[in-house]
Amino acid sequence: MLKAPVASQRDVASSEAYALAVDAMGGDRAPDIVLAGLELAADRHPHAKILLIGDETVLKAALPSYPKAARICDIRHAAESISMEMKPTAALRVRGSSMRLAMEAVAAGEAQGVVSAGNSGAMLALAKIIVKALPGISRPAMVAVQPSARGDTIMLDLGANIGCDARNLVEFAIMGEAFAQAELGLPKPTIGLLNVGSEELKGDEKLRQAAEVLRESALGEQFYGFVEGHDITAGTTDIVVTDGFTGNVALKTGEGALKLAFALLKRVFKTNMLTKLGYLLVRPGLERMREWIDPRRYNGAVFVGLNGIVVKSHGGADGESFASAIDVAMDAVTHRLNDKIRARLDQLGMLNNNDQGLETHSETSKEPVS
Repeated sequence: MLKAPVASQRDVASSEAYALAVDAMGGDRAPDIVLAGLELAADRHPHAKILLIGDETVLKAALPSYPKAARICDIRHAAESISMEMKPTAALRVRGSSMRLAMEAVAAGEAQGVVSAGNSGAMLALAKIIVKALPGISRPAMVAVQPSARGDTIMLDLGANIGCDARNLVEFAIMGEAFAQAELGLPKPTIGLLNVGSEELKGDEKLRQAAEVLRESALGEQFYGFVEGHDITAGTTDIVVTDGFTGNVALKTGEGALKLAFALLKRVFKTNMLTKLGYLLVRPGLERMREWIDPRRYNGAVFVGLNGIVVKSHGGADGESFASAIDVAMDAVTHRLNDKIRARLDQLGMLNNNDQGLETHSETSKEPVS
């Protein structure tokens, strides 16, 4: 850990592994929100070692304004950055980008995870090619925590894979279980497959096949069965498993519903003097609810199923949001998320076997839909 400001930082070639490599140039307001987030994260993770990757001149000039972040960060220069509009295929050709160098640090074992608020399509493409998938995982998935009536709920895939087969859904369930254990501390989280109905005969063949495998596996005790859209916010299960297309639509529909609800409440309370007085009476409760569902608390989606922790922060994040993404990454590192996934894959006989009697097909998503 750093004992002095930027001018006397350690040599970044230190043999001791960094907890995280952070893309300092990714996001709408980088590097300011990245440094603001690291300033907050330094209080929560004072012993973390962060490899901060970006334009060295810019970062050395800015870091003195964030002394706590400077204490835990080392800078590595990256001459290039990936814009939010760049296509993944183009991003793969930018060899010296801050995002790519962060991925390469994880692949080389210099860092255990990477956090970026940059282009999600480019991030997934680089992660698949550089960090690579865990043995036994055919497709990494995007997973995140979101609020429900019973507490926090895990949902995946949220956009990394548009089309999925039965094996993919089983893998998502395994990865979701490990994530719930690492992030929420749930020893035996319940699992639901998102469907158009809860009856066993509902849905297509891949859903019914995945459900059959899960029921008969070591996860059978935790498998609830099929769940519907309303079960997501009800918190019927701790984990909701679906394909990336459906998951992304469900996620953004939920976000839109929350915005609509608050907009309508605001309109109602501005109607007349009585409603304005009513607002003053209920304001403490509304503020408490706003804090509970504050999207900044839930910032940080993880690409699970990779040979390293890869966390995507929202591109428009502020400092508090980015600090939450750092929290998610540190939890995954500290609680050994990937070791939990490997152990479950091994238990189910899927660690080095891509068949397991499950139907597979070549339908893929070249770019995430998020």
